[in-house]
Amino acid sequence: LCCGTNAESPLLQCVLTGRWINDLGSNMTIEAVNKKGEFIGSYHTAVTATTNETCMSPLQGSQHCTNQKRQPTFGFIVNWSFSVSTTTFVGQCFVDKDSKEIVRTAWIMQDEVDSLEDDWKAS
Repeated sequence: LCCGTNAESPLLQCVLTGRWINDLGSNMTIEAVNKKGEFIGSYHTAVTATTNETCMSPLQGSQHCTNQKRQPTFGFIVNWSFSVSTTTFVGQCFVDKDSKEIVRTAWIMQDEVDSLEDDWKAS
């Protein structure tokens, strides 16, 4: 058990818990991060390549312990409820010069394909 609140400077601590909205209108909600750094939540994308109606999809992830880093790195997986694909996100939670919390991520999505020969176009 290693995660907890940074008692030295809680105002400069970037906390993942809460609702986040990106520049394209997608939003995610992260529930409380436990003492092991694990969390669950939900993600609703505003961007999709499918014709299916999008809906809230579950996510689960982990972050580095906040008592060790004030701007923690993290990763999470979204299992899309409306398509046969999964996306993995990695990133870091920052506090900018105006004390605003900002999350930056990179992601890779894996689509299901019909055969091993089609694997090249799955990610």
